[in-house]
Amino acid sequence: MRKLVEILGALLVIQGAAGLVHEWIGWFRFWVLVPYLEFLKGYEIWANIGLVVLGLIVLTVAGAMKK
Repeated sequence: MRKLVEILGALLVIQGAAGLVHEWIGWFRFWVLVPYLEFLKGYEIWANIGLVVLGLIVLTVAGAMKK
């Protein structure tokens, strides 16, 4: 279970970081999720920052879980 939570946290951090790179530089156009969600139009940077923060929180929780 811990490994699954760690993978989820890592995916959230990677998705958020790639989304920020996409917004600022234009790379990773097909790999990011946030630009394809219509309800987040105009809030892409904040949504990606939220993904990074959420991913770090999930990774922290995974680290606190007992083996």
